[in-house]
Amino acid sequence: MLWTLRRPTVEGVRVLAFNAQGHLLMQRHSYGSDDWMFPGGGMDKGEHPLAASERELREETGCKLTGAREIQTVVEDLFGATNIVHVVIGRTDSTPEPDGREVIEADFFPLDALPEPMTEDLRQGLQLWMETDRRASGAGMPASK
Repeated sequence: MLWTLRRPTVEGVRVLAFNAQGHLLMQRHSYGSDDWMFPGGGMDKGEHPLAASERELREETGCKLTGAREIQTVVEDLFGATNIVHVVIGRTDSTPEPDGREVIEADFFPLDALPEPMTEDLRQGLQLWMETDRRASGAGMPASK
């Protein structure tokens, strides 16, 4: 009830981590929905979005994030709170090892074969973020050699 009355602002990160083949890392949590989603989570007070992305990815999947850059900030509703989400894109050469507590499954998927179930909002967001990255970088993250 207090959460709804106060309507706080929280800040977090969403990480789009690609491997050398251009496949995207996705995960499923042990709680909430059964949907596949991108690694991420809340930022500590004063924490930079790139540092938070590296920490969250490591904590949830055991993967190390390299070449990270923020591509967009989105504002979402989170149960009545304002959720500011920093979308970060980068690479990882690591093999995901879910923590088994918060994350029960994690794997890489080609962009044309993403896992189900996955929310339509996340699927549309991914298209937008990939286009934003392509325009900013001239090529986009998945292309790698």
